[in-house]
Amino acid sequence: MAVEMNLDALLDKEYESKTLAELLKAPVSALAGVSDGDAQHLKDAFNIKTIGDLGKNKFFRAATLISQLHESGAK
Repeated sequence: MAVEMNLDALLDKEYESKTLAELLKAPVSALAGVSDGDAQHLKDAFNIKTIGDLGKNKFFRAATLISQLHESGAK
Protein backbone atom coordinates (compact mmCIF):
# COMPACT_ATOMS: atom_id res chain seq x y z
CA MET A 1 0.00 0.00 0.00
CA ALA A 2 1.41 3.38 -0.97
CA VAL A 3 1.37 6.09 1.66
CA GLU A 4 1.74 9.73 0.81
CA MET A 5 2.67 12.40 3.31
CA ASN A 6 3.77 16.00 3.01
CA LEU A 7 6.89 16.54 5.13
CA ASP A 8 7.62 20.08 3.91
CA ALA A 9 6.92 21.69 7.30
CA LEU A 10 9.51 19.43 8.90
CA LEU A 11 12.32 20.19 6.44
CA ASP A 12 14.46 23.04 5.19
CA LYS A 13 13.34 24.20 1.76
CA GLU A 14 16.18 22.53 -0.16
CA TYR A 15 15.22 19.09 1.20
CA GLU A 16 11.46 19.25 0.57
CA SER A 17 11.61 17.32 -2.72
CA LYS A 18 13.94 14.56 -1.50
CA THR A 19 12.93 10.92 -1.20
CA LEU A 20 12.78 9.18 2.17
CA ALA A 21 16.00 7.34 1.32
CA GLU A 22 17.71 10.66 0.58
CA LEU A 23 16.33 12.23 3.75
CA LEU A 24 17.73 9.43 5.91
CA LYS A 25 21.18 10.27 4.55
CA ALA A 26 20.68 14.05 4.86
CA PRO A 27 22.39 16.00 7.64
CA VAL A 28 20.39 16.62 10.80
CA SER A 29 20.42 20.32 9.92
CA ALA A 30 18.05 19.49 7.03
CA LEU A 31 15.30 19.36 9.67
CA ALA A 32 13.50 22.69 10.02
CA GLY A 33 14.70 24.47 13.15
CA VAL A 34 17.92 22.48 13.56
CA SER A 35 20.91 24.77 13.03
CA ASP A 36 24.37 23.73 11.94
CA GLY A 37 25.47 24.39 15.52
CA ASP A 38 22.74 22.13 16.88
CA ALA A 39 23.80 19.42 14.43
CA GLN A 40 27.41 19.77 15.58
CA HIS A 41 26.34 19.30 19.21
CA LEU A 42 24.46 16.12 18.27
CA LYS A 43 27.53 14.86 16.41
CA ASP A 44 29.85 15.67 19.31
CA ALA A 45 27.58 14.18 21.98
CA PHE A 46 26.10 11.15 20.21
CA ASN A 47 27.95 10.80 16.88
CA ILE A 48 24.69 11.66 15.08
CA LYS A 49 25.42 12.92 11.57
CA THR A 50 22.24 12.19 9.60
CA ILE A 51 18.48 12.18 10.05
CA GLY A 52 18.70 8.38 9.95
CA ASP A 53 21.25 8.38 12.78
CA LEU A 54 18.96 10.59 14.85
CA GLY A 55 15.95 8.36 14.23
CA LYS A 56 17.85 5.23 15.23
CA ASN A 57 19.62 6.66 18.27
CA LYS A 58 18.81 4.54 21.32
CA PHE A 59 18.58 7.52 23.67
CA PHE A 60 16.17 9.45 21.47
CA ARG A 61 14.11 6.31 20.86
CA ALA A 62 13.92 5.68 24.62
CA ALA A 63 12.85 9.26 25.31
CA THR A 64 10.20 9.06 22.58
CA LEU A 65 8.84 5.78 23.96
CA ILE A 66 8.68 7.14 27.51
CA SER A 67 6.87 10.27 26.29
CA GLN A 68 4.39 8.25 24.24
CA LEU A 69 3.68 5.90 27.13
CA HIS A 70 3.02 8.84 29.40
CA GLU A 71 0.70 10.46 26.83
CA SER A 72 -1.22 7.18 26.49
CA GLY A 73 -1.93 7.14 30.22
CA ALA A 74 0.49 4.35 31.11
CA LYS A 75 1.92 4.52 34.63
